Amino acid sequence: MPITAETKQSLIQKFATKPGDTGSPEVQVALLTATINHLTEHLKVHRKDFTSRRGLLVMVGARNKLLKYLRTNDTARYQSLIERLGLRG
Repeated sequence: MPITAETKQSLIQKFATKPGDTGSPEVQVALLTATINHLTEHLKVHRKDFTSRRGLLVMVGARNKLLKYLRTNDTARYQSLIERLGLRG
């Protein structure tokens, strides 16, 4: 089961850079992180679900590309996002 609509809306409001913002790298990374965390828990129970594992790897790759974009273009936003999401701990 994917993340709920309420969770998605709260993440969008929390990480949006301006009202109505759904496409900024911060929002995209936050949504991917929530989905990645959910899928990780799913795979702990269903170890042989290789299709979901592949989807997880695709999402991790997409998140890494977005983080790399932020790191090269705006280091302050990148550091802020990493701290707020608790990544690279």
